[in-house]
Amino acid sequence: MLRTCNKPNCGAPATRTLTYVHADACVVIGPLAVRAEPGAHDLCAEHAQRLKAPVGWQLISLEPGESPPERSRDDLLAIADAVREAAKPQEQPQGRKHGHLRVIGGRE
Repeated sequence: MLRTCNKPNCGAPATRTLTYVHADACVVIGPLAVRAEPGAHDLCAEHAQRLKAPVGWQLISLEPGESPPERSRDDLLAIADAVREAAKPQEQPQGRKHGHLRVIGGRE
């Protein structure tokens, strides 16, 4: 099935997919996704070309056929170090031990 542009009143064939990365304030437009996904918007060539990012946001445009940047060994080691650090158990603050409070019976 042919996917069409998501812009109202535009029936042109979709050629690009737009996604938002809210955490990084980025708009990413890349080649047409293999399948329609929630939160992704298919656009025709004209609407993809005219797209502007919201004020304060960055627009990242990945051209069709453009390969993502290669990862270096340093990148992988940094990721491994971050995962190891996050997996370390958190130490309990000194002076606070489980069971240091006790119930004192009330008056009846």
